[in-house]
Amino acid sequence: MYGLEEERIIALFMEQQWSETTGEQQGLKYQDANIRQEILRATKEMGFEVMTPIQEQAIPILLEGKDIIGQAQTGTGKTAAFAIPMIQRIDPEVRRPQGIILCPTRELAIQAAEEIRKLTRYLHGVKVLPIYGGQDISRQIRALSQGVQIIVGTPGRVMDHLRRHTIKTNEIRMIVLDEADEMLNMGFREDIETVLRDMPEQRQMALFSATMPQAILDITGTYQKDAVYVKVTPKEITVAAIKQAYYRVARKDKFEALCRLIDYYQPAKSLIFCNTKKMVDEITGLLKDRGYEAEGLHGDLSQNQRDTVMNLFRGGRCAILSATDVAARGIDVSGVDAVFNYDVPEDVEYYVHRIGRTGRAGRAGRSFTLITGREIFKIREIERICHTTIKERKIPAPKDIVRVKAGKLFATAMGVMEEKDLTSIKGRILETAAENNFEILELAAALMQMSIGDEPEEIKEEKPFFDRERAGRSARQRRDPRASFRFRPDERRRYGSERGERQTREGGRDKGRQERDSRRERQDRRQSFGKRGFEERSIRVRERDDRKGNAKKKGK
Repeated sequence: MYGLEEERIIALFMEQQWSETTGEQQGLKYQDANIRQEILRATKEMGFEVMTPIQEQAIPILLEGKDIIGQAQTGTGKTAAFAIPMIQRIDPEVRRPQGIILCPTRELAIQAAEEIRKLTRYLHGVKVLPIYGGQDISRQIRALSQGVQIIVGTPGRVMDHLRRHTIKTNEIRMIVLDEADEMLNMGFREDIETVLRDMPEQRQMALFSATMPQAILDITGTYQKDAVYVKVTPKEITVAAIKQAYYRVARKDKFEALCRLIDYYQPAKSLIFCNTKKMVDEITGLLKDRGYEAEGLHGDLSQNQRDTVMNLFRGGRCAILSATDVAARGIDVSGVDAVFNYDVPEDVEYYVHRIGRTGRAGRAGRSFTLITGREIFKIREIERICHTTIKERKIPAPKDIVRVKAGKLFATAMGVMEEKDLTSIKGRILETAAENNFEILELAAALMQMSIGDEPEEIKEEKPFFDRERAGRSARQRRDPRASFRFRPDERRRYGSERGERQTREGGRDKGRQERDSRRERQDRRQSFGKRGFEERSIRVRERDDRKGNAKKKGK
């Protein structure tokens, strides 16, 4: 473990290294870097031309063969930042593992492997294999025996293959730890160190993490050589394209507010994040009851169930995915238009991971957070730590929802009018209208009503927390003019009882305390009672003592 002084020196060194590296490349394009033409062709087809901040800092350093420590949040383009240099060093003629990438979850390993396959589309002979727990290991062994250059897997399953000697490490040229802090939080430190000890000495190592706890510094100090530190600060995180907003609603109206936002903005793909698995199941069931194409994802699902849900979401057969924060790290689906925070995350870091699911690669996205009561303080904390502004907005009014639904219906109908021949249907409508003696406009209105439903009720906006506290105090004062402004009734009772106890303690001094009183204090008491009052009180005290003494004598 490092001491405080050593940590300060490390931090200064890292900051110096970061300032040296960040000042060189600004707005770097892929074609301006020393990247193979096959990879450039693949990135162009993927729609990427300009590197993200973490990519333009990390890729040139990794291409030079140096070790690197990259601190960046999810959604900043880290996969391409380490995948492109790794692919650049692969020799297709060598049919053995040459690069290993460790990921915290099975979903993240699968998705990283898919992205790397896209980058190797025009590099014939380069194979990528994801390996993870929950899948038949014999199937993975057969795939490894056929020749694989890049392995993307979870630490436990990679370590299992190393023990079985089904992964040969003598040709490994580069190893990457992706989401290192999350792997440590999940208890993979021993597995990670076991894997790193089996790697050859002459190899390159890259570590990427959202945070830099002491455990990660220990790993970098042990297994990396002269690593260069690069960082994407919160101001540089690519959330500029994400429009963030929060809405004050009562707890009982949260689901209705969620449906209003979905109906108004109509995202093609959206994610809903909840803090508990129970809430995920509850929200998913309620959305299905209202006719939404929704599925849920959390840790209690089996691997087959998780794969089925993710395939439905990726394929567009499921428009809404409800998930917990545990699944947030593993979700990497392109085209997510909106993220809904049904529950405010307990950790600020989770908020960044949540909204990072949308607005990727420069695309626009939206983030909606529903808050109740004192959760406004969590919003302020997120704004302070993330250096961002989350705007307060009002839930769309019922007439706005009807207008949006009607517009969508009209657009669909106009498309059908342009594409299909409606002559026979027009004739049938005219005949029906003539037989039943009603107007065509009334029939159109009835059909529209059947499609969009009734106009929803107004959702009352919850008052800010301080306004509700002030209103409560005013109401209590109207009921009881003697009510204290500073204390609620229960607090006044508690305060009054404490004051009475304090006065009792001060007034009931025992004999020992009286003997310790100074002469000046006795004089002050005599002056306060007055001379006559003090003499009368002294006479009463002597008479009381005499009565007690006589009673004791009679008793004997």
